[in-house]
Amino acid sequence: MRKLTYFIATSVDGFIGAPNGDGDFFYSHLDAEFVGHLAAEYPETISAQARVQLGIADAAPQRFDAVIMGRNTYEPGLKQGMTSPYGHLPEQYVVSGSLATPPDPQVRLISGDLAAQVRELKARDGLGIWLCGGADLATQLIDEIDEIIVKTYPVFAGTGMPMSRAGFDVRLLELTGVKTFGGGQIISTYAVRES
Repeated sequence: MRKLTYFIATSVDGFIGAPNGDGDFFYSHLDAEFVGHLAAEYPETISAQARVQLGIADAAPQRFDAVIMGRNTYEPGLKQGMTSPYGHLPEQYVVSGSLATPPDPQVRLISGDLAAQVRELKARDGLGIWLCGGADLATQLIDEIDEIIVKTYPVFAGTGMPMSRAGFDVRLLELTGVKTFGGGQIISTYAVRES
């Protein structure tokens, strides 16, 4: 059974974006060591356009062969003409109740009972499923998430979009890995413990 992994960038104070959802402020805090690690260990999580710039356009997926993103996460790339931001993955899903047809043949739309559809995807053979964002999508799928990988950037935002809007309910996690970088970034990996 495939795992659903919430792989997300966050500020030190737990925000994945500005109040309007924009996460561009993270990109000013990248260094070669951190980018190199992402390119080697998580190449499939780098957009097709950035993969070309990094010289890893043909890099095989390491952990994920499917991505699920919300409409708000998909929209900024779509406005820039990226209709298939992760076309190097066999499965790209956009959760939307407003799109009638996908803007690209490689993108599949999900609407209706999201949790049931994700359980169906998890039951298929393959690598893991990357939950790309955002907060509302993580909230809807909170009980389906098997693993959380947090890329913490050395910034304090003060306010913004949280990692989830699920409300207070303690969910136990097991720390399974930590990697630190000279630029101040930290990648923490957590398995969701059975309650």
